[in-house]
Amino acid sequence: QVQLVEAGGGLVQPGGSLRLSCTASGIVFSDYALSWFRQVAGKKRELVALISPTGATHYVAFSEGRFTIERDDSKNTMYLKMNSLKPDDTAVYYCRASYHDTHWGQGTQVTVSS
Repeated sequence: QVQLVEAGGGLVQPGGSLRLSCTASGIVFSDYALSWFRQVAGKKRELVALISPTGATHYVAFSEGRFTIERDDSKNTMYLKMNSLKPDDTAVYYCRASYHDTHWGQGTQVTVSS
């Protein structure tokens, strides 16, 4: 059975940092393109960043320069380091693994507030 488990969310003050992790089981992790998405209640889930099996990365406008996506295939784990967090970054963050199939984690809440 495939499982993706996110961790590392929580409450942080504006300007602070968090590192999310996503650990997978049940897949050949190194074959998969990995992504972080986020979703605010009532809004569409949106891409945050992605990393290919070869390590190539892609960021969207709001994550470029503040967030860093990484993968450690030896640990079946992907990370999202988030710096300079803003209240607008408050959302549930999800990881996704895609290859010939797609799998999602259950999400982890990130709240940026003073």
